[in-house]
Order: sequence, then C-alpha cells, then structure tokens
Amino acid sequence: MPTTFNTPDEYIASFAPDIQEKLQSIRSLIKQLVPEATEKISYAMPAFALHGNLVFYAAFKNHIGFYPSGSGIAAFEHEFIGLKWSKGAVQFPMDKPIPYDLISRIVEFRAGESRAKAEAKKTAKKAAKKA
Repeated sequence: MPTTFNTPDEYIASFAPDIQEKLQSIRSLIKQLVPEATEKISYAMPAFALHGNLVFYAAFKNHIGFYPSGSGIAAFEHEFIGLKWSKGAVQFPMDKPIPYDLISRIVEFRAGESRAKAEAKKTAKKAAKKA
C-alpha cells in the first residue's frame, strides 16, 4: 500500500471493499451537498475545499476519522455522545453505522462558514479599492 496518494480514488481503492464503501458513501454525500467543492489529497487523506479547506476524512483500523476543523467540531460536539472526538476530529467506529445525517449537517455548516468567509473577503476587497 503506498504511503502517499495522488487522488481520493487512489486512497479509497487502497482499502478493503467494505471500507471503500463507507469512504465512497461519505465522499458522495459531500459531493452532493457541496457540488462546487473541489476534491484533493491533503495531509495524506481525501479532502474537500471550498474557498479553503472544508473537511477531510480518512480510514483507520477501527474507525473513520472526520475532520471538519475546530469550528465544525465545536458546533456539533453535543451530538458526539458515545464517540471519540477532539477539537478538530471525530471518530466514527467501523462496527457502527456511519451517522450520515450528522455528517450532512456538519458539512453544510462548514460550507456556510466558508461561503461567508469568502463573501467577507470580497466585500473587504471592494471597500479597499474604493478607499
């Protein structure tokens, strides 16, 4: 198994079929929710970007790691009952159903943040040009 991947497809293909299915489901969900986001490999894992990093996801021996940044964790930490999580990540155990509804809400929250940040930058640029 390579230690570096060039595409999310390569990354996902490196896992057993049952794990590939989970990773592909997460990937498809994010694509559906934020079709304008671009996919990439960053920090050796699949990621989506929308005016900057949006979310990352990765497979490990016993869990799927989901990395929606500190703000994505802080906004939903009250829903992580029974899950391991830190200030930037949450772990979804392999032996339990993936909480796609929770992932959807986190991704939509992060996309909203990203769009608002981009809009604020655009507004600040326009104001600076006028000054």
